[in-house]
Amino acid sequence: MSVMRLLPEPGPIRVLATATLISTIGNGLWMASSALYLTRIVGLSIAQTGLALTTVALIMLVLSTPAGYLADRIGPRGVSIGCLFALGVCETAMLTVGSLATFMLVAAPMAVFDAAQRSARGAIIGGAVPPDRRVHTRAYLRAVTNVGITIGAGAAGLGLAVGTREAYQLMIVVDALSYLLAGLALIRLAPIPATPHTGGGPRLTALRDRPFLLLTVLDGLLAINFGLTEVAVPLWIADRTDAPHWMISVVFVVNTVTVVLLQVRLSRGTEGIPGAARASRRAGFALLAACAIFSTTSHSNGHLTMALLVLAALVHVAGELWYSAGGWGLSFGLAPDGAHGQYQGTFAMGHQFGQMLAPVVVTALTLGWGTPGWLLLGVVFAAVGSLVPAVARWAVASRVTPA
Repeated sequence: MSVMRLLPEPGPIRVLATATLISTIGNGLWMASSALYLTRIVGLSIAQTGLALTTVALIMLVLSTPAGYLADRIGPRGVSIGCLFALGVCETAMLTVGSLATFMLVAAPMAVFDAAQRSARGAIIGGAVPPDRRVHTRAYLRAVTNVGITIGAGAAGLGLAVGTREAYQLMIVVDALSYLLAGLALIRLAPIPATPHTGGGPRLTALRDRPFLLLTVLDGLLAINFGLTEVAVPLWIADRTDAPHWMISVVFVVNTVTVVLLQVRLSRGTEGIPGAARASRRAGFALLAACAIFSTTSHSNGHLTMALLVLAALVHVAGELWYSAGGWGLSFGLAPDGAHGQYQGTFAMGHQFGQMLAPVVVTALTLGWGTPGWLLLGVVFAAVGSLVPAVARWAVASRVTPA
């Protein structure tokens, strides 16, 4: 009975959750093994691997809005299913990669299909889920995503321990199957009507919505916070504190478990634009507090350092949860009917750009400047979050209706 209570109600949310869990298990496998597969099995250099993955990220960034527009016009359910099937086929082709050129021949189309299915998912939620349940749905799916990636990454540990070409290839096959099974799961979703473009007005209206674009930029700057857990904090713990290196894993576990347990709860009240804007502001100040606490751990010792790291991780993940919920509420609340795909795709560009900047920004500030860098980064987060409510009010006052 307790397990059933964890499941969403029957309908679109449960179908989306099932597909998300399946696909993210495969994503976790690939995320944990891709760098080693490309360097140890394919034979790429570290520089080539970084260049290839950055190029893939740029393709997704550029195509995010056009892919969302396509989902609106063709129908997001069909686009999502078709792209998931295509991703499964392309992932299978990853078995044949033997150079940087052949990797890009496979990875570039995958980036196109991935950008389209991500934008289509936002359009599915916008078209199949009532407005007062959209943020809840995104929050639930993010919790499910963390569960799936954790399962996949844990399973990847077994393959990495074996370390043979066959072990890596098996993980690729499982990842490919996860895309295909996720696509099959979405077939149960009721069709969502396409919204054909009518009239002679602009097609990509989201790119002409200036307050929405400004919110996208602000959201992207706040998204840099993901670089803390992924890059800055592990290096900071290892190089600037006396904490044991296993504390890096503790910080990761604190983050992932908290997201699973509290994302839905901390998303309540962000269904409307004012509540979402306030959540973004809270996120900025929570991130400021987290940065301040992290900065003190280079001056503390022993158990106090470990306690401060856990406290900072908890404060940081609270900011991360409010940031996510605020962004969902704003992107859904400001998207006109029939344009959820392109608006979700455009808003995702900010998040993607912020994550691309994050490794350089967080390492330069925190590891380059130490405590002053941490505090400067925190002040930027708080300042950016504080701007969101005013820009959101501007966006409401100048809503754009697509042609």
